[in-house]
Amino acid sequence: MSATLPAELAAALKNAAAEIEQTLDALLPLPEGPEARLFEAMRYAAMGGGKRLRGFLVIEGARQFSVARASALRVAAAIEMLHAYSLVHDDLPAMDDDDLRRGKPSTHKAFDEATAILAGDALQAHAFWVLSEEDTHSDPAVRAELVRCLAKAAGARGMCGGQMLDMLAEGAGEPLDEPAIGRLQLLKTGRLIEFAAEAGAILGKAAPLPRHALAAYGRDLGAAFQIADDLLDATASAEEAGKRTGKDAAAGKATLVALLGKERARIQAARLVEQACAHLDSFGERADRLRDLATYTVQRKS
Repeated sequence: MSATLPAELAAALKNAAAEIEQTLDALLPLPEGPEARLFEAMRYAAMGGGKRLRGFLVIEGARQFSVARASALRVAAAIEMLHAYSLVHDDLPAMDDDDLRRGKPSTHKAFDEATAILAGDALQAHAFWVLSEEDTHSDPAVRAELVRCLAKAAGARGMCGGQMLDMLAEGAGEPLDEPAIGRLQLLKTGRLIEFAAEAGAILGKAAPLPRHALAAYGRDLGAAFQIADDLLDATASAEEAGKRTGKDAAAGKATLVALLGKERARIQAARLVEQACAHLDSFGERADRLRDLATYTVQRKS
């Protein structure tokens, strides 16, 4: 983590990551029976690495409304499962063809392509199962809303749609303009981060205004996060990033860094962080970790 990360936030991120890991361990099936290889691949993909940014957003959003931490952790784990599925599929030869993820071999390299595809499918299904369970929230309407919103964030008008646009952009004759890149990144990365920020408000049965404020925070944070990720791809080593870097330029991917240049992209990311933090004004000091997280997002080194 960056040296600029405040000590209080660093401790909160570390504690949350450990709790999310424990929750994933409890929720993901242990390898046994004829399906053992699939269970092993699911756990390999979802556990043992990652910043747990999306899960942390759930926990901190839920904290604004005094939601039981056990409920927040289950939702955090579900989002991390779905995120892990997206990474497994994104790394496949048919997509980005990456052999390294979180500093270790990608799932299709550690196992095989067919097992990786099935592990991703199973992680996605398992995430929705976790959200639908009564242990996640006693109110079935809350559970249904969590399922509805995550499905929307992950589907054709969200993460999957953004991946499709990303793939199409690679073969486009003309480079995408700034609004088109912004929409691509909103769908591919932003929708899931937006939902992660909003999920705590859903768990807390929050009124429309604070719920919308958290969602808007997550939307701007997601945009800033993607620019920071693209800057890391352009400037960091594979060892620093924990994955192959320089691949966006090599593949001709549509990024704001490629369109605007590094300095203008950094300025744009900083503006988005300011906007994200402004959405939290009504939460007062209780949301300071979320503000610090937004700042850290554009300063991180991995």
